[in-house]
Amino acid sequence: METTAKKFNVPLLLIEVIVILLGLLFLVPFYFLLANSVKSYSEILSDSAALPSALQWSNYAEAWKATNFPRAFLNSFIITVISNILLAFLCSMCAYKMVRNNSLYNRVLYIALVAAMVIPFQSIMIPLVQVVSGLGVMDSTAGLILAYLGFGAPMTVFLFHGFVKSVPLDIEEASRVDGSSPYGTFFRIVLPLMQPIIVTVIILNTLWIWNDYLMPSLILQDPVLHTIPIATYSFFGQYTKQWDLALPGLVLGITPVVIFFLVMQKYIIEGIAQGSVKG
Repeated sequence: METTAKKFNVPLLLIEVIVILLGLLFLVPFYFLLANSVKSYSEILSDSAALPSALQWSNYAEAWKATNFPRAFLNSFIITVISNILLAFLCSMCAYKMVRNNSLYNRVLYIALVAAMVIPFQSIMIPLVQVVSGLGVMDSTAGLILAYLGFGAPMTVFLFHGFVKSVPLDIEEASRVDGSSPYGTFFRIVLPLMQPIIVTVIILNTLWIWNDYLMPSLILQDPVLHTIPIATYSFFGQYTKQWDLALPGLVLGITPVVIFFLVMQKYIIEGIAQGSVKG
């Protein structure tokens, strides 16, 4: 009797049921998105919760053409990859320098970066456009990447800063004794050890940059440069909303990043956990 009672843990079972129900609840929007993406426009308006009576796969073909999806995908891919590479490369060096050279200047700079994380983007949209325009990179991929560097640096430096504190100093001192320069120590010793947090940073920034609509809409005006979120928004007019095309467009847009996240998600908790050891 006692053994059976120990195996049947009622509180744990209740928690598992609640977690499963919450998981199903969070999947409801995906059901509406996928189910309605293969419906006709009239069927979407009449009953959006019902299963489709007939699969309208032509919606995806029309959305593909209307958004010029290959071009929009290429734009999003280039912007996301270059922004990620620059953020990971520059912010890792910045955080390493701040931790290893704990001067007053570096402490103040770190506090300023952390404080910048709480500034709402909407409050600095107009200054952002003015700065980008003043630099002569308005309506260009370079201008958007530069903006992402500025807004992504605070969080990225914060994550790297916590991780660098967990890297033992003994390893770096041994490298210096062997004659390695400061740059050699960083790139050969420290940077490989930072792989978990680098992957975590890339995942988080990819989800943000790939799905971002507001910043590209402010900087990119040329339709040739539009990213997937801006291209999809073309289905939402002032008086009409082309749901039969917008929903397939959304599915096409989120599919690459969902696949990327599912493949890489195991690194998120690992990198953040290691970065918080001494942070």
